[in-house]
Amino acid sequence: MAIYFAWVVLMAFFFAHVEIQIEGPAGWAAALPTWRIESHWLLDIFWGGRALTGYHAWAFSFMALMFLSPLAFNGRWQAHDLLLAVAGLMVFWVAEDFLWFLLNPAFGWAHFDPAHVPWHKRWWWGAPVDYWGGLGGAALLLLASRRFIGRTANGPASSGS
Repeated sequence: MAIYFAWVVLMAFFFAHVEIQIEGPAGWAAALPTWRIESHWLLDIFWGGRALTGYHAWAFSFMALMFLSPLAFNGRWQAHDLLLAVAGLMVFWVAEDFLWFLLNPAFGWAHFDPAHVPWHKRWWWGAPVDYWGGLGGAALLLLASRRFIGRTANGPASSGS
C-alpha cells in the first residue's frame, strides 16, 4: 500500500510539472484558450465553487481513466480494487494541486494562501477545504476497501467460527 501511494505522489509530481508548463503563473486555466463555466449550483457542490474549464474536464477524465485502466485491462472490477483506484485518484489530485503551488515559480509556499489563490474559495487549517475532503474521502475508501480484501482472495467473507 505504501509503495502504491508513493507511486501516486510521484505521478502527481510529474503531472504538476506538466501543468506548470501548460498554465504558467495563471492558475486554474485562467489564460488558456478553453471554455469555462464560471458559476452553477452544481459547481458549488461538486467542484468547490471553482469554474469548470474544458482543460480540467478533460484532464480529470483522463486521469480517472488512467487510475481505472488496471481494472479494465485485468478485467477485474472488484470492490477492493475499485475503492483503491478511486482513493489513489483522490490522493493524486490533492498532491498534484499542492505540488503545483510549491513547484511553480510564480507561487511557492509564500503564496499558498487565499489572498493569492482565488480559485480555491474555501480554506481550513492553511489549505483548501478540498484537500481535507479529498484526503478524508481517500482514507474512508481505504478503510472500506479493507473490508473486501478477504472476499476477493477467498470468496465471500465468513461470519466467523
